[in-house]
Amino acid sequence: MITELQQQDFHKCLHVLNEQGQLEAKAIAMSVNPGRIFVDKPSAPTTGMIWLGNNDGFILFGDDSNQQFNGALNTFIDEVIIPDAKKVGLNWFEVVGNHEKWNETIEMLFKHRNLGSWNQKVYTLNEQINKRKGELSLPQGYTIRKINEQLYEENTIENKAFLHETIEEFWSSPEQFFNNGIAYGAFWGNEIVSICYSGFVVNNIHCVGIETLADHQGKKLAQILAHHFVQDCFENDMTVYWDCMEGNKPSVAVAEKLGFRNTFNYVGYEFSF
Repeated sequence: MITELQQQDFHKCLHVLNEQGQLEAKAIAMSVNPGRIFVDKPSAPTTGMIWLGNNDGFILFGDDSNQQFNGALNTFIDEVIIPDAKKVGLNWFEVVGNHEKWNETIEMLFKHRNLGSWNQKVYTLNEQINKRKGELSLPQGYTIRKINEQLYEENTIENKAFLHETIEEFWSSPEQFFNNGIAYGAFWGNEIVSICYSGFVVNNIHCVGIETLADHQGKKLAQILAHHFVQDCFENDMTVYWDCMEGNKPSVAVAEKLGFRNTFNYVGYEFSF
């Protein structure tokens, strides 16, 4: 049997999460970022599945050999997850294991579902090796501003919805974001065209997210904003965490140019609903 946990009980999963696993899992279990958690035993979970609040996939955690949980998972996905996913426009089930042993289990459980896979890379930067590493000159016509509560609600921003939708995809409220995260924006006149922000946060560790409008890509704005983001983290004794697909060459390039170190990799799996 698989049961959905109430948010006040999310903390019960912390002791079974892999300490070296994805930051996103910890952020949701600590109720910093929104999400849903499904477990085998609500009173004392040993195995479970996290649904990221930004609908960017699922994380299986705990005992990968739990036959009771594993045996119920496919039916649970069909009867609970798929109907809820379709309500929010999701057509794919994307899942990763919180530790490597889950890979074999995932491949076995979903072998009948035309399973695909990809590689994910995680980079961290927790010391200021070179303060100016990755710094570039800002292209003419652009300005960089740190996003605070006042700017977030500034009516002069012509495309304020882009800023709000980006932050609220990861956070339950603007207040929750500003209590925990930081963000920088690149502006072209009164239009915000690129945002670098804390996607997930656990204690002093910030997972970087970057969005750039299509018309302003190719101008190194992501690298410039990330540099500002990193410097802010350094000044406030925070660690920066960068998680991206191996095939996302621009994201990998920005991380490496800024001096990030590849600390671990993991495999992601997917199948269509």
